[in-house]
Amino acid sequence: MDKQLKINSKQLLSKIKIILIIPLVIQIYSQPPTKENQITDYGSFIFLEQDITQVQQGYKDGTYSIKEVVQAYLDRIDEIDKNGPTINSIIQVNPDVIQIAEELDIEMSEGKIRGPLHGIPVVLKDNIDTHDKMATTAGSRALMNSFPLKDSFIAKQLRDAGAIIIGKANLSEWANFRGELSTSGWSGVGGQTKNPYVLNRNPCGSSSGSAVAVSANLTMLAIGTETNGSIVCPSHSNGIVGIKPTVGLISRSGIIPISFTQDTPGPMARTVRDAAIFLGVLVGVDSTDEKTLESRGKFYTDYTKFLKEDGLQGKRIGLYQAPLGKNYKVDILMYKAVDFLKSQGVDIIEIDEIANSKMSSYSFEIMLYEYKDGLNKYFQSLGSDAPVKSIEELIAFNQSDSIELNYFNQKYLEMAQEKGDLTSEEYVEALTKMIKGSREEGIDKVMNLHNLDAIIAPTGSPAWKTDLINGDSFQLGSSSPAARAGYPNITVPMGYVNELPVGISFFGRAWSEPLLLEIAYAYERGTKHRQSPKFLVSD
Repeated sequence: MDKQLKINSKQLLSKIKIILIIPLVIQIYSQPPTKENQITDYGSFIFLEQDITQVQQGYKDGTYSIKEVVQAYLDRIDEIDKNGPTINSIIQVNPDVIQIAEELDIEMSEGKIRGPLHGIPVVLKDNIDTHDKMATTAGSRALMNSFPLKDSFIAKQLRDAGAIIIGKANLSEWANFRGELSTSGWSGVGGQTKNPYVLNRNPCGSSSGSAVAVSANLTMLAIGTETNGSIVCPSHSNGIVGIKPTVGLISRSGIIPISFTQDTPGPMARTVRDAAIFLGVLVGVDSTDEKTLESRGKFYTDYTKFLKEDGLQGKRIGLYQAPLGKNYKVDILMYKAVDFLKSQGVDIIEIDEIANSKMSSYSFEIMLYEYKDGLNKYFQSLGSDAPVKSIEELIAFNQSDSIELNYFNQKYLEMAQEKGDLTSEEYVEALTKMIKGSREEGIDKVMNLHNLDAIIAPTGSPAWKTDLINGDSFQLGSSSPAARAGYPNITVPMGYVNELPVGISFFGRAWSEPLLLEIAYAYERGTKHRQSPKFLVSD
């Protein structure tokens, strides 16, 4: 693996050519590309692997303007996403983004700095409403011309913070809850998103484009959404950091829903520090999302104060065994991670089970009921000009469309349509049993029993080859316990199987983001596994 290129902003203009050309020449002559391992240089990007602190320092020094940074990212999107490897991570670019950058440059020149995200490029998953010239599609052709009547709560927060929404990311259509044999990263609007490490490998999902855009350096930050695995899996598969926060820490208002009980947006970044900075901007109480009322007194606007390089010392961490034994290559990386944690003063306690197997069926029932309720309410929020006005109309649209049902069906939409309302006895019983089983008889019970600070597990297996015929090929995952409980989960790069990244997950009790960030940051700083993708081509 090539060593990550870290650019000192003060030397940016004078040394960039030398820094980039020498490693490329060595690479070309020492390892000629083969059919299975073709190497193309997409590393000649002035902001490659730059973090928030570095870019803000460049603004402060006058090395570059916000407009220049934004234009550089737009050029890279053209070079890599729409041409070159054509990784299809971006559905649409904000047509007003240069004007927004110019306005923020003026503010900065006048000494008006809105915060740490002032002038920082961000991409939103395209199930998050923005009230601008970009549609919000969920990847569905039914919503290609759907323009929400207002910003989502988090889009407004980002604008107020001076972040620049440069575009919308492709996703697994309807956040991968439409039908059977689906392929992560495919949508009727955006096509198939590719994994930037090996292009015929899958990016996982459903926040596929968000993860790929961050990993490929098409943006500094992105927002994904998760019901179960949709932040942590694509973050793992694309070698980045993803935070699935406690449900209620970040508002869901203006986000196309699946499950009111499990849905949450979350930050995706290349480093834990950037993700922590981002998280502090996104939190807050939203009167239109009652889940956020529970976060009062439990959130922080600055999570960087919890980042400590010695944050592993004296911690007790549970090793969740269920995902192990399914891929020996992942197991090797996991046990290396365990050895590192032990070397830093961590006590490791093996955990066999967290919750009983019935949680899966309860969760599925809850999702079907809440999907119908949530989607119909979302369509109503679009007003009289909504392209579709109900889940029933959406099903009919898909049946008549020439593309939507080419690769997989819409069984989950049809099952949701058949469900009753949220007063149904079946729904109430499933919700009660899942909440109790996943929390007080699940994560809380296990952590209290063993006096744990966190639980770890491999986030998933190496990315599989994308297969539009047979759909996804998951081998293992560890997202379900935290997802069903509505508890936080952070994934961080853990290493590589050949050229493919694998992540380690840190999860725990409700509202334990500060502790999980402390642990995840210390692990990241001690291991430094993140490497830029090479856009390899293989058979």
